[in-house]
Amino acid sequence: MGHVSGPVAEIDLLLPPSDLSGFVREFSEDYLRRTRAGMWDDSRAALSPLELDSRERILDVGCGTGELSRVLAAESPGEVIGCDADPELLRAAGEFVPTVAGDAHRLPFPDDAFDLVVCQALLINLPDPAAALDEFARVSTDLVAAVEPNNEAVEIESSVRAEGALERRARDAYLDGIDTDVALGADAREVFDDATLDVLETRRYDHVRTIEPPYSDGAVRAARRKATGAGLADDRETMLDGPLTAAEYDELRSEWRSMGRDVIDQMEDREYRRAEAVPFFVTVGRLSDGAGTRTHDQG
Repeated sequence: MGHVSGPVAEIDLLLPPSDLSGFVREFSEDYLRRTRAGMWDDSRAALSPLELDSRERILDVGCGTGELSRVLAAESPGEVIGCDADPELLRAAGEFVPTVAGDAHRLPFPDDAFDLVVCQALLINLPDPAAALDEFARVSTDLVAAVEPNNEAVEIESSVRAEGALERRARDAYLDGIDTDVALGADAREVFDDATLDVLETRRYDHVRTIEPPYSDGAVRAARRKATGAGLADDRETMLDGPLTAAEYDELRSEWRSMGRDVIDQMEDREYRRAEAVPFFVTVGRLSDGAGTRTHDQG
């Protein structure tokens, strides 16, 4: 499986976990575990509209390593099944729930097989997220939910003064090179409307991750990659697909490497601290009379 680095790995954009549709980027098991670490451990209030305590059969589409599947299984007395296209990720998710290989646009289940179908950080990278929701609706008898981030609204606080601004510049340049809606989380209601799902509620959950002494091996590796500029180099092509010029990229990479050296210096003195907050939006919809009609019409 391909591993995406650069701004995605170092800034940790919460993009989709696996290649379910032929269009989304792939991530390693290590990357997924690192970026999802601690998610839902502090609060699960935003998941309450899913009515997990009353569910009989739940499908987690694009389950990746099973981080959300694990939470669903803990909160629901019903059966939880994880679905993903990547066999390596399915093996990891299989530690928590039964898994099935499948494509988000052609789920390998009959109509009305679940009473809740949910995904996390998947729709933001699909070219037609409403089509995926149509397919989710086909296999659901009741609720469809999406837990999606707004990657344009990530907030960084760092003891290295330049880090926040530089990460914003790198993030914006990378996102400008991507064709899908990486800020979809805040506006998922519109996609649910396109899929003729009746939106019941949207709740916000901020996934906050911190770096402080003692530093993990992953945090040290990320700092070293910043100091060498390796991450930005890996994603140069994507960044240049947007309006960023080659000269602007070179300037950004030079400043990025300088910032990385400052991070390492502070780590050596045990002074480096960083907090990153990624806003997620949990949108929950109920099947209406027309839900899933586009998928059914396709036969």
